[in-house]
Amino acid sequence: MTGRILLTPDCIAEGVAFLAQREPRFAQAHALTGDPALRRRPEGFAELAGAILGQQVSTSAAAAMRGRMEAAGLLDPQAVLLAGEEALRACGLSAAKIRYIRALAATTVDYAGLARLPDAQVVATLTALPGIGRWTAELYAMTSLGRADVLCAGDLALQEAARLLFELEARPSERALRAMAADWSPWRGVAARLLWAYYRHAKGREGTA
Repeated sequence: MTGRILLTPDCIAEGVAFLAQREPRFAQAHALTGDPALRRRPEGFAELAGAILGQQVSTSAAAAMRGRMEAAGLLDPQAVLLAGEEALRACGLSAAKIRYIRALAATTVDYAGLARLPDAQVVATLTALPGIGRWTAELYAMTSLGRADVLCAGDLALQEAARLLFELEARPSERALRAMAADWSPWRGVAARLLWAYYRHAKGREGTA
């Protein structure tokens, strides 16, 4: 069972209504931000590679690298393998990102099959690949597969948004945010989108994704 998939803005509105009833602070955030964006992306190599680009860098830096890769025709696995490391380095990728994206390009991933797997199995399958940790796997599950109950708790923008919204003394750790989010199920993916929207409202800039 894959669980609920976020397909339309109506799905977001349904999740927000649930969260606002469950936790008053989400109602406060929603009053400031309105319904958060659906944030759906295509499935496949280009999006998973894009998630790798986003590891440990700002959203603007990741977008710049992706834009250069797209312009160079390097968002296709075969093109990545044929181009070699120098072409990826010219797009601004670090040695580690080059290694991970080339490894992903060389791996046969059943992207269509991923869409049929339960959330936990999606994450387990992706984290078995070189260079893909839980943050990357969960981000792909949230945005490309639209999983309604996945929240990438290792995301720093989500942690900071939770600190601000819940008036915490310090930014919650990944483990602490997962514990907080247990009560937000089955709409943790919508909670993440609402927290990203709140982060943008509070900080004046985008968080992840």
